[in-house]
Parts: sequence; C-alpha cells; structure tokens
Amino acid sequence: EFAEQETGAWTLNWKQPVSALNGTEVILPQLPANCTLQSEPVVRTVNLAFIGHAKVVCQSGIAGQTFALPQLLGGADALLRILPLDAPAQTHRLTANENSVTISAKPGTWQVFTTYLIIGAEHILFGWDHLLFVIALVLLVQKGWAVVKAATAFTVAHSITLVASTLGYAGLPQGPVEALIALSIVFLAVELTKTDRETWTRRWPWIVAFAFGLLHGFGFAGALRDIGLPEGEVPAALLAFNLGVEAGQLLVVAAVIALRAAVQKLAPRAEAPALKVVTYGIGIVAAYWLVDRVIV
Repeated sequence: EFAEQETGAWTLNWKQPVSALNGTEVILPQLPANCTLQSEPVVRTVNLAFIGHAKVVCQSGIAGQTFALPQLLGGADALLRILPLDAPAQTHRLTANENSVTISAKPGTWQVFTTYLIIGAEHILFGWDHLLFVIALVLLVQKGWAVVKAATAFTVAHSITLVASTLGYAGLPQGPVEALIALSIVFLAVELTKTDRETWTRRWPWIVAFAFGLLHGFGFAGALRDIGLPEGEVPAALLAFNLGVEAGQLLVVAAVIALRAAVQKLAPRAEAPALKVVTYGIGIVAAYWLVDRVIV
C-alpha cells in the first residue's frame, strides 16, 4: 500500500510471505522516479511473513509515474493499492510477466472489482484441489439438471463460509482445512469407482456438494486473506472475488460436460476406460495431497 499522508509525504507498507523468496531476502518495491526513501525501511516478521514500512518523499504528483516489483518470479503476484490525497484510490495487480504499472491520474470506477474478479477466476482455474473437486463432482452426477443442483449447492455453501470467514464471523485453521479439502476429493474419487450400485451420494449429490462446499469456502477465504482486501472497498472486492470463482467454476463444469458428451458421441467404447483412468488419477493425486498435508 502506497498512501499519501500529506502533500508530498507518503508511507509505503508491504507484506511478503516468507516463502516468496525462500525466506532469505526482503524485497523492496521500486518507487516512482520522483520519489525517495526518507529513512531506512523498518521490517518485522509476523506469522511467516515480512511486514515492511517506510516513509517516502515525492517531489511532485505521481500520476504517470511507474511503480514496480521486479523481484516477482514464476507464478507469484502482488496487489498494489495507491491512495493519493486528492484522487480516488486505485488498485493494480503485478505479476512476474507484468511487474510494473503506470499510475493512473484517474482510476477506472470498476478497477477494484475487475482486479478481484480475475483473481477469483484464476484461483479456481489454477487451484488444482478445488478444480479436481469440481471435475469429480460433475463426473459423478453426469445428468444436466442434477449437475445444476449440485453446482448450485456447492456455490451457495462455499459463498456462506467465504463471506463469514473473511468478515470474521467464522474460521478454521488453514492446515486442517487444506487436509480435509484433499479428503473430500478422495471421497468423490472413491464414489466414482462404485459404478455397480447407486450410493446415497449419487442419489443426493447436492447434499454432499453443500457439505463439502462449506469446507472449500474456508479454503477460498484463506487464499483471500493471503491476498488481502482493500480497506474501504471490502464488499466490492469480496463480491468480485466470489463472482470470479463462480465464473471459473462454470467454465470447468461446461468443459467437462462438453468433453464427456464428445467422447460419448465420437468414441463411446472409450468412455468407460477413460473415466476409470481419470478417476484413479484424481484419487491418487488427492491421496498424495492428503498425506502430505497431514504430515506437514
């Protein structure tokens, strides 16, 4: 967060997970060219993260200037929030590929909403545990209307715990939550192998989806806590993140249904062996995650 306290006087605050650079180096954001540090940054360690603070002096306005975080590597990203005294707040997302941003004179109205919408969609599409759960759920349910009910139940459930946990009304330790999320995927994989009988999970998949959805909501909340929410715009950011998650989830559901329909039409004999391979693949990966997360 880069905030102007009085004309020309700014404070720079940042949070860096210790694991971001193997816990060996504290990063320092690259300030606009017309800004300089007033004193050495103060850094402390809190809950496996470096918390940095520095006072900055800028000779003139920062609109049109560049703010950068060149230390970002791989899939790492960061959220930058700029708070000028005489202009609206603005939020930018920095990544390894786009590690700098030109500060806007007048940020767009939907800037925060768009930023968190993208983050939410990426979290479901690139968060492999949530992704495998949705895939397994769709493969288990199969039928169109049943898929809609199960997906809706999952959505409602994880929205409840996501909001409740983010706003401080509920919460669970992140370690056990991650382990139980892996267990939920193992459970669905086992259910997928029971093709010779109709289990209660197949009869009432929406109940299972709702129950596990509550659990996955705590996982989403943990990710959102790591990202952080912009002060003063928490409702918009929370809504956008949740909508992004739902958009990503709908894409996954549609892709799985379309792919299975294509296999049934073009190569019906391949459906059963392909489903078996996918089922055991999901189960093996989830079982590994479960053991790894319990041991750690």
